[in-house]
Amino acid sequence: MSREITVVKRYLNLPVRNGATKRHMRLIVDGTAVRAFDIELAEDQPDFWVIANVADFQGRRMAIAVDGLPAASPAWDAIAPGDALRGSEDLYQEMYRPQFHFTARRGWHNDPNGLIYYQGEYHLFFQHNPYGREWGNMHWGHAVSRDLVHWQEREEALYPDALGTCFSGSGVVDVHNTAGFQTGDDKPLVCIYTSAGSTSPESAAQPFTQSLAYSNDRGRSWAKYAGNPVLGHIVGRNRDPKVIWHTPTARWIMALYLDGCWYGLYASPDLKSWEALQKLELPGDRECPDFFPLAVDGDPGRILWVFWGASGTYLLGHFDGATFTPQGEPHKYNWGGNSYAAQTWSDIPAADGRRIQIAWLRIKIPDMPFNQCMTFPCALTLRTTPHGVRLFSEPVREIETLRARAHQWRDTTLRPGDNPLRDLDAELCDICAELAPGNATQITLSVRGIPIVYDAAKGELSCRGAIAPLPTVNGKVRLQVLVDRASIEIFGNDGAVALPVGVVLDPQQRALALAATGGEAHIVSLDVYELRSAW
Repeated sequence: MSREITVVKRYLNLPVRNGATKRHMRLIVDGTAVRAFDIELAEDQPDFWVIANVADFQGRRMAIAVDGLPAASPAWDAIAPGDALRGSEDLYQEMYRPQFHFTARRGWHNDPNGLIYYQGEYHLFFQHNPYGREWGNMHWGHAVSRDLVHWQEREEALYPDALGTCFSGSGVVDVHNTAGFQTGDDKPLVCIYTSAGSTSPESAAQPFTQSLAYSNDRGRSWAKYAGNPVLGHIVGRNRDPKVIWHTPTARWIMALYLDGCWYGLYASPDLKSWEALQKLELPGDRECPDFFPLAVDGDPGRILWVFWGASGTYLLGHFDGATFTPQGEPHKYNWGGNSYAAQTWSDIPAADGRRIQIAWLRIKIPDMPFNQCMTFPCALTLRTTPHGVRLFSEPVREIETLRARAHQWRDTTLRPGDNPLRDLDAELCDICAELAPGNATQITLSVRGIPIVYDAAKGELSCRGAIAPLPTVNGKVRLQVLVDRASIEIFGNDGAVALPVGVVLDPQQRALALAATGGEAHIVSLDVYELRSAW
């Protein structure tokens, strides 16, 4: 069934009811489906509203077609043009809305994509279902920030087409205009993504291939390259291209997931034509590669390359522009299990010099018009340890801009039964501690009812079943803990380990506690910062 309208507003507001019959909707202009997606269209009271952006079709006739929706359904009358999202009065203030971790205003999101820095703005693209709480309809959502803390969500950047829905990928600034997309003074921003064939009715029988989209207005609007795909099907569901500029060889390098635990490296002079360089294995990992150089111990004369998989397994090695040569065995970084598909930003200015990473923090957030969230951005470094060179990750310093009231303790004995935090009542926190276990067998930091346990005998840090090795350094351990409404991110010994834990916290439980078991411990320093909302 279909209805026709003249487009006079920016959006179509669409009513969604969780669990309703999922129907395929197409918005058709001049006989072509300009938008196509599945949606649990509400035929009675909606749980929430979503929007379809139709601003590009102002003044034109549009047919709204919905498979299997009866002509008499009240859903037809509920579909409403508008210039704003209906039901957004409490946007970003909902009960379980994370307050300093990025979430989409509506719908499902997962992998971070296309991370680009350009002219003072961090661009965050993400796998997005704008039309429902569950995975599907993969678009690229888009948000922009000037400080990695405060995000402004923009319109969808990439929509599905006849080649497929839009799976994960990366983004670059084409400084030298190698692809020839530049039309003005701004350098082109280019996103490289997987066209996921056969994941929608419109792309039936298409394989997985790799495609380009570009922007000449600092990411405000996007056009797909007319010659897509730029890399054809290789094997299986090959996907998730990570592209970087390799200055010594003056060409682009792509890391691409192939199949099983196998990845490929490819090279291109112009982002459009690609040649195979190497096939390599990352045992125990798959999907969403990242590939980047880092200085060891901050020494620019000692560079190692990091080849990273979606689950946080990584290889260190050397790259000469054609071949990546691993140095040693794979290492495990992500011990938490709730963090996935981490990616790093391209084109961070040399004056900053950081390698900044963000990941999908997997957590099902109940009863909300959105689902899932991102980790807080972290700065990566390579440091020499007693076990060799390892990757470290710490929250970016911009977290300090949210710090409000501070509570501090110094040089304090922690005896069994003590709780120096007993008078605190806090929802959002940044907790920094340096602790000496002494003769205590365990130290437990409880945040809003969730225990974080340091087992001194085993040298292990644990939270909600996730366990990471964390030996003391000179008899001490250092912790930083970020507490939001749907996550607890724990960093041990200045980022030697990370435990990003997804957990929806009880809004009524705001107590904090620090306790020693089996003997006395020592608080070298303890800082609890209550945080303001980023919204």
